[in-house]
Amino acid sequence: MSKTFPTFGPHGNLVPPPLPKANAVPAIATSAGNGKVAIVTGAGRGIGRATAIALAGRGYAVVLIARTETELNETARLCSATSGDNSLVLPIDVRDPAAIADAVGRTLQRFGRIDALVNNAGLAPLGPFGETDAAAYFDVLATNLGATVHFSRAVWETMTAVRPGETASPRGGVIVNVSSESARDPFPGFALYAAAKAGINGFTKALAREAEPLGVRVHCVAPAGVETAMLRKIATTDQVPPESTLAPEAVAKVIAACVVGDLAATSGETIYLHR
Repeated sequence: MSKTFPTFGPHGNLVPPPLPKANAVPAIATSAGNGKVAIVTGAGRGIGRATAIALAGRGYAVVLIARTETELNETARLCSATSGDNSLVLPIDVRDPAAIADAVGRTLQRFGRIDALVNNAGLAPLGPFGETDAAAYFDVLATNLGATVHFSRAVWETMTAVRPGETASPRGGVIVNVSSESARDPFPGFALYAAAKAGINGFTKALAREAEPLGVRVHCVAPAGVETAMLRKIATTDQVPPESTLAPEAVAKVIAACVVGDLAATSGETIYLHR
């Protein structure tokens, strides 16, 4: 896959890529569930995997996004226990806006709709700010904030389009962005990660205000430490004891509640979660 990384406008704004036109391929009806479709990024493990399983259990067909295909296949297998063979595995680099646009196009070709997007993909390197460089800045911002912006932009047109045969009502949908407690109380060494996650919080607030009259909700879920492989890459069990962390399934439960509307009133807000 050729990589086309995010571009920036004259004021530092991320410039979205052109969206592909979906080919005239008949949508495949979901084999079970409620007929709705959710894209989950970072779905290979941790919070993303738990979220995909939770949404599959609520009847959603799930589109699984991450870099590692073997991990995504395992998530699909776990989802199939509740939803049947109703997953689409798309291994991509979420830093690449062209790959994001292609993934959304392939989702529409397969299912004909997108009802929910969970922006969960993340990268959390820990280290002294004085040792960071432009590559580290790019990777952290592009993976956390850039992917959130580009995926949201890529689904925007289908979520806000008027339904066929209707003249006034947009399709609607829901976007859930996964932030972090680090957005407001970061560890030393988390300067870039904290900046990216704080950006997600502000992006959520602004987009929710724009999205409300279009029938789209935008939520933000910001957990403290979660017992995942990503956490254990940067913190030992002595530094962050397991008993102080959240289970991925606990975070996924809140994300799923946002998606299905149980927490609809929190659109635009950042929901902080603690053990």
